[in-house]
Amino acid sequence: MESTAGAGQLLAISDLHVSYRENRALVERMRPGTDEDWLIVAGDIAETVADIRWTLATLAGRFRKVLWAPGNHDLWTHPKDPVTLRGVARYEHLVELCRELGVTTPEDPYPVWRGPGGPAVVAPLFLLYDYSFLPDGCATKDEGLAYAHGTGIVCNDEFLLHSDPYPSREDWCRARVAETGRRLAELPEDLPTVLAAHYPLHRHPTDVLRHPEFAMWCGTELTADWHRRFRVRTMVYGHLHIPRTTWHDGVRFEEVSVGYPREWRGRPETPGQPRRILPMEVESGDRGAAPAGGRGRGGAR
Repeated sequence: MESTAGAGQLLAISDLHVSYRENRALVERMRPGTDEDWLIVAGDIAETVADIRWTLATLAGRFRKVLWAPGNHDLWTHPKDPVTLRGVARYEHLVELCRELGVTTPEDPYPVWRGPGGPAVVAPLFLLYDYSFLPDGCATKDEGLAYAHGTGIVCNDEFLLHSDPYPSREDWCRARVAETGRRLAELPEDLPTVLAAHYPLHRHPTDVLRHPEFAMWCGTELTADWHRRFRVRTMVYGHLHIPRTTWHDGVRFEEVSVGYPREWRGRPETPGQPRRILPMEVESGDRGAAPAGGRGRGGAR
């Protein structure tokens, strides 16, 4: 990773999945490049509160500022976790955990990065998904889920991610989108933004999925114009386990996933290295794009 020694960098990483011993070791080795570095952690740290706490405490002790956006694994009510909170209660528990550690959450005021490449508002977001990224030929959620079950590609959210007290995950998603959109609209119009969420704001990053039906669990059409509407300099996301840079409408979309050991062992780059977001490292092109049908998520997640 390129360094701007002494000047500070805004860095990002996601999908650490520290329940894997090899991934936990990556976090143990992770260090900032400068004393002023900020780190965005865009979800899927682990399935247990204890592992999430360990990871965020470790990183918060090393980086100047850590910002967290939840992933679906973080929100699972997993049988291995003694914390049995569900839905909103689990999310709120994790928010309080972050605040104890000094980690910025989607519920806190959005900080402004004033280092190299700034100023820019850095906003960690929690938005979820609403099944609007439907497979071709499907017109409704029920049709999409029936198709997914027919292929055997069904996200484990269907069994482990609860929406209480909302009647469904899509209802929770719509509430999160409405409240988050309101907050973003109130930001100063002269400041660009870096938006960081577990899911991409736009569907195009899912086009390379080996199993396109998995896109249903990857975002919402309700945010399709946010990269233009909210002056986004970079949209940071994870979830797909396909780390790369793409551009849409002139806006940089940066996937910063680590993924599972079986995935990162096959990549040429050093695993567990945060991606530099500001100052901008990639000016154009598509870094490490996965060919359609050649990489990407498969199986139940």
